[in-house]
Amino acid sequence: MSNIVVGLDIGTCFVRAVVGVENDDKTLEIIDVAKKSSSGFLRNGTIVNIEATKQCIHEVINEVEQNTGLEVHSCVTGIGGVQIESRSSRGLVAISSYGKTERAITEDDVKRVIDSANSIKIPLDRKLLHVIPQQYIIDGTDGFKNPVNNIAIRLEADVHIVTASRTAVQNITTCVEQANYELDEIRLKTLACTEAVMIEDEKKLGSILIDIGGGTTDVVVVVNDAPICTCSIPIGGNLVTNDIAVVKGIPNSTAEKIKIENGCCWLPIVENDDDEVLIPGFGSRTTELTSKIELCQIIYPRMEEIFTIVRDEISRKLPEMQLSGSIILTGGGAQINGAIEMAQSVFGTSAVRLGFPQSMGGIEEKYRLPEYATAVGLLLAHKKILDSETKKLKKRETASPKREGDSTLKKLMKKFF
Repeated sequence: MSNIVVGLDIGTCFVRAVVGVENDDKTLEIIDVAKKSSSGFLRNGTIVNIEATKQCIHEVINEVEQNTGLEVHSCVTGIGGVQIESRSSRGLVAISSYGKTERAITEDDVKRVIDSANSIKIPLDRKLLHVIPQQYIIDGTDGFKNPVNNIAIRLEADVHIVTASRTAVQNITTCVEQANYELDEIRLKTLACTEAVMIEDEKKLGSILIDIGGGTTDVVVVVNDAPICTCSIPIGGNLVTNDIAVVKGIPNSTAEKIKIENGCCWLPIVENDDDEVLIPGFGSRTTELTSKIELCQIIYPRMEEIFTIVRDEISRKLPEMQLSGSIILTGGGAQINGAIEMAQSVFGTSAVRLGFPQSMGGIEEKYRLPEYATAVGLLLAHKKILDSETKKLKKRETASPKREGDSTLKKLMKKFF
């Protein structure tokens, strides 16, 4: 069925799949989700075990097929982590020569100026993912989002260029194809995520999306409805789990369970909480008890480190940028208790919230969680592109002049014979 769209989020800890179906009114409805553990298959967002990752992808999509009775042939997936690089560039083209009659900007002119901005040399080991227009400048006046039909002499464009490691892209493609599915598109994870959790006002005013995964924390800054900065740090929720495991001398699996069920990263929340946390025994070790305060004291420094590095990296890349929107937290690591308060303290703002995917019907209690923001965003971003291409195609077909001369000639020939 061509109206089925599958968003596949291949993460360090889990592979998540979200299935959406396009209704007759062209809206997208999510009908099922599934996730499988990928622990050990990826390291810091990079696939290190192709065979195991391929099997995990097949299992998670097969699960949604069985639950829905649909047959999945293709999917959209994302890429993130330290293999992503980005930069901004500017292009310029002439619309009309000085002294000659000015003319209106066309779609072809927009394409030319984007190509001009994208004329930078990309290393052979990098693959171009996105060239995203930030703004257009017409005869020195900036701030245009759609320059078509404006009279101009010259046109400039500021764009944001995102590239990925060619090897990382190829590994993802290989895993999906060997799992017997077609890969429709690979998108930057955080960019797709903004489609699911960021509202239009936040995109315009300037907002930061922080996706805290298991192996990495990925960040995108959006201003005036376009990304202006992307970055990634190789620290995520797995290091929080590891800290608990090392300090308490327990297996990582036990530490992960304790973190999810009782973890907190903001001390004021638990400073008056005398509740004890049970640490199961294993081997020759007996069951132990610890307090939520002690657990928070282990988690707090690592979470503070994550937010501090993100803040410093954004300040380094955008030293004079004033953002008036929100800080939005997504990913499994964002669900730890106290993450909002921690971010508010580090960034010095109260405008921090969790990124819950927008309502799209279906089983909302399953997918409206920060950990599914990327997978849902992949669906929305892909549908947005398909709708845009369909609209352009219809526009070109409508604008194509009818060849009346040929039609008249055919009539005369038919009449003659």
